[in-house]
Amino acid sequence: MSIQLVTVVALALVFLIATVLPVHMGALAFVAAFVIGTVFAGESTDDIVSGFPGDLFVILVGVTLLFAIAKGNGTVDRLVRLVVRAVGGRIALIPWVMFVVTAALTAVGAVVPAAVAIIAPIGMGFARRYSINPMLMGLLIINGASAGGFSPISIFGSIVNGVVARDNLPSDPGLLFVSSFVFNLALSVVVFFLFGGRELIRRSSAKPKVAALAHSGSSTVTTLTGDPAPSSGGTDEPEERLPLTRDHVFTLIGLAALAVGALVFKLDVGFTALTVATVLSLVSPGSAKAAVGEVAWPTVLLICGIVTFVSLMERVGTIDWLGNLVTRIGSPLLAAILICAIGAVVSAFASTTGILGALIPLAVPFLLAGEVGAVSMIIALAISSSVVDSSPFSTSGALVVANAPAGQNDKVFRGLMIWGFSMCAIAPIATWLLFILPGWG
Repeated sequence: MSIQLVTVVALALVFLIATVLPVHMGALAFVAAFVIGTVFAGESTDDIVSGFPGDLFVILVGVTLLFAIAKGNGTVDRLVRLVVRAVGGRIALIPWVMFVVTAALTAVGAVVPAAVAIIAPIGMGFARRYSINPMLMGLLIINGASAGGFSPISIFGSIVNGVVARDNLPSDPGLLFVSSFVFNLALSVVVFFLFGGRELIRRSSAKPKVAALAHSGSSTVTTLTGDPAPSSGGTDEPEERLPLTRDHVFTLIGLAALAVGALVFKLDVGFTALTVATVLSLVSPGSAKAAVGEVAWPTVLLICGIVTFVSLMERVGTIDWLGNLVTRIGSPLLAAILICAIGAVVSAFASTTGILGALIPLAVPFLLAGEVGAVSMIIALAISSSVVDSSPFSTSGALVVANAPAGQNDKVFRGLMIWGFSMCAIAPIATWLLFILPGWG
C-alpha cells in the first residue's frame, strides 16, 4: 500500500472513530499525523509540527478573545441594536446585510478569512440576541465572502487569473466574478429558507425574543419574557438610552483598528486581534477577566489537529497523487468533474488559495487539448473549491463555529460539517452541469 493511500485511509478512520466513540477528533488527528508521519513517512516530530496551522491558531484565538471582551462589556449588544435600527427592525434583512457587507469586503480586496473574522462575531451576536438560526447567519456570511471573493481585484480572483495567465489559458475575469456571485447568492436563498427564513419574515418587529436585559448597579438581570426586567433599585434608563461607557469607546476603537489594519494595511488578522485584545485587557482588566475562558478551545484543538494531518497528506504527495490519477482518465468531461470534486474535498480541509493554485496547473494538459472549455473549467473549479469554505475545518467555517452562541458550538459544528460535505458533492455536479457541460469558453 502506498503512503498516499495510507493517509487517505487514516483520514477516513479518524472521522469514523471520532463519530462512533467519544474521542476528540482533533486529538485523534494529531495522533494519526504522528503515527503516519513517523512510521510510514519517516518524518521527524519537527517535520510533523511544521504542518501545525499556526496562522489559523492565532486567528481563532485572537478573534474569539477580542470579541469575547467586546461581548462581555456590552459593545456587541450596542452594535446589534444599531444595525437592527438601520434595517427598520426587519429581522429577516439582518442576515442579508451580513451577506452584502462581507461580499463587499472581499470584492475590494479583503482576504476571505479576514472578512469572515471581522463579520462573523458580529453576525453571531445578532443570531444570539434575535434567535436567528446560527447556521443561517454563519452560512450567509461565508457565502457572502465567497460571492465577492473572485472579483478581478480580490485575492482569489487575482490568484486564479494570475495562474491562468501564466499557463497561457483563455480567461474571462468578469464572467468568473459574476458566475461566483450569482451562484453564492442563489445558494444563500436556499440556505435562508432551509434554516428558518420564513419564520424571520413572519416576525413583525425586532424585539429580542429570547431575553431582555436590565441593569441594576453593575449587575445584569436576564428574563425570558421579552419585556424589560424590573430593576432592583434606582432609576436606570432603558438599555437603548444608556450612553457609551469608556470601555465601549475603547472597544469600538479597537474593532475599527482591526478592520483598518486587516483590510487597508493587510496586517495579520490573528495578531492584530490579539494586540487589540491585549490593549483592551490592560485598559480595562475587569471587563476582560473572563474573556480567555470564552475562547472556543475545543474547536481550536479540532481544527488544528485536522489541518495538521492534511498538511502531512500534502507533504507526502497525496493531493498530487489524486490529481494525477484523475488526469489519466480518458474522458475529459469525467476528468473535469473529478478535478472539481478533488478541489472541493481538499479545500474543505485545507487552504482554498493553495488548492486553486495547485489544481489549475494540474488541469492544463487536457484543457489545452480543447475538449473542455478552459473558461468554464476554471469557473467550475473556482466555485467548487470556494463554496466548501463553510466546512468547519476551513478557516471561515472554524470562525463561525468558534463564535456560535454559547452552548451551540457542537451543534453548529455538526451542521456545518454536514453542509460542507454535502457541498463537496453538490457543487462539483452543479458547476459541471451549469458551466462545463454547455462548453462555455
